[in-house]
Amino acid sequence: MASSWMAHEIASVPELVARQEVLLADAVRQLVSRLVRHPPQFVVICARGSSAHAGLFAKHVIELHLGIPVAPAAPSIASIYRRRLELRGQLVLIISQSGTSDDLIEFAKSARDSGALTVAVTNVEGSPLSSSCDVTLAIGAGPERSVPATKTFLSSLCLVLRLAAVWSKETALQSALGRLPQRLTEAANLDWNEAVEVLAESEALATIGRGPTLAIAREAALKLKETCKLNAEGFSAAEFQHGPISLLSSRYPIFVFMPNDPAAAETRAFVSALLDKSARVLCTQPIGTLPTLPSDRAETDAICAMQAFYAMLVKLASRRGVDPDQPPHLQKVTRTR
Repeated sequence: MASSWMAHEIASVPELVARQEVLLADAVRQLVSRLVRHPPQFVVICARGSSAHAGLFAKHVIELHLGIPVAPAAPSIASIYRRRLELRGQLVLIISQSGTSDDLIEFAKSARDSGALTVAVTNVEGSPLSSSCDVTLAIGAGPERSVPATKTFLSSLCLVLRLAAVWSKETALQSALGRLPQRLTEAANLDWNEAVEVLAESEALATIGRGPTLAIAREAALKLKETCKLNAEGFSAAEFQHGPISLLSSRYPIFVFMPNDPAAAETRAFVSALLDKSARVLCTQPIGTLPTLPSDRAETDAICAMQAFYAMLVKLASRRGVDPDQPPHLQKVTRTR
């Protein structure tokens, strides 16, 4: 991997995930005990940017493993429109790497005042967001020097998956998380140079996922914009067919992150239809040529695919002449209201 802070932080993820299992154990157990005593009818997630994609992953795993509806929040309802939502007895997750964005903090305070159980998922303990919430789950990724979030995003995915696994009492999922650090090390070394060669000369593309890989596709699109100046948009395989499919051409690559779960059959059919239309498709195994690790659990497989993508991204940024640590016009902490 190229010598950059981004590359260094990607390489540090396996150790962070292994350490997170120990550091978070008590906090997650205590939170789950509280949720079991007072079960919420629904969950609301408030986040922006990469954290919003972590929230999308949380939505999938909570709805799938617990059967509890999950909805994204519009922070401006609290910060600009000053409207308090009726959230008494519900779970509100606020995901923020820095814990300093004003709109997220105001939403957290409003939700807490309405009687919700508010949980900050943040990399900075003692941040204003932590002070505004009932509970803090610390991502534990340490300082992130590169502007694009990589280790904090992957650590956030692992955190919300760990919460869902303990809450749902799915021991097989908890075991898969225990195997994840070694798999992340292996994923970072997968050869995705085919993607580098195709995207080095591209100007725009779509990234596609479904189920556990939809959040991965959305995050991949954001990172392609941030680090490579590529106009990328993330879609589910289903929603891409409701309009965006008209963009298909040999100059518009479609990057597909295959899910390893019941969504695979429909995604496979989608890829076959793209190929029939002579689209330029980049796709992970088992039907594509971008290598992946042998399947373990669909959720942890998706996290490994993100790790492989990040490693590829460092090389792609270099080919496109962009410093991945300091993309133009971006700053590490974005504060909005």
